[in-house]
Amino acid sequence: MLDTLMAFPPATLLAFLAGALVLNLTPGSDVLFAIASGLQGGPKAGMAAGFGVGIGGIFHTCATAFGLAALVAAHPGTLDIVRWAGAAYLLWIAVKSWRAVVPPPESVGGALLPRDAFRRGVITNVLNPKVALFMLAYLPQFTDPAIGPLWQQMLILGGIVFTGGTLITMGYGASAGWLGTRLARRMGVLNKVAALLFGGLAARLALD
Repeated sequence: MLDTLMAFPPATLLAFLAGALVLNLTPGSDVLFAIASGLQGGPKAGMAAGFGVGIGGIFHTCATAFGLAALVAAHPGTLDIVRWAGAAYLLWIAVKSWRAVVPPPESVGGALLPRDAFRRGVITNVLNPKVALFMLAYLPQFTDPAIGPLWQQMLILGGIVFTGGTLITMGYGASAGWLGTRLARRMGVLNKVAALLFGGLAARLALD
């Protein structure tokens, strides 16, 4: 694996890194999810959600490398099932957030436990077929059979994307959580905002 990494032409790797950085800095569904989690549970929950999203990304990287994403892309029916499952899960989270009981101000930051935020992040990312399709479209552009086994190249490139993305998403989630703790007395409003974010993500995933 290390030999394959070292075999990448510097220009190719730099171009890939630049594209990955722009991708990761652009707020998308994963970032919005981490922000909503941070608003509900504080900095730790926001970071846990971002980390969970990153772990879920490992699934898509492996799926792309070993061909599962190609199978999903070839069967639209399967893609629809995955998309609707992800939308239903996000909608369920939105309903729970909307109905959440407002905790006393001193307990803000614990409304959403980090372990629950992490689990939600993993499931949400795994059930987002757009991530798989993006990986399938983006990674192969930077591979070359002359460099080494294609599956190793895609694992390396995918790992780069999700390592950077995980750190950035965790930062977004922590920032939202920090702001959320400063607005402790408005926790009820924050729960409603988080619910709207989750619901919007569900609609976006279902309609795209």
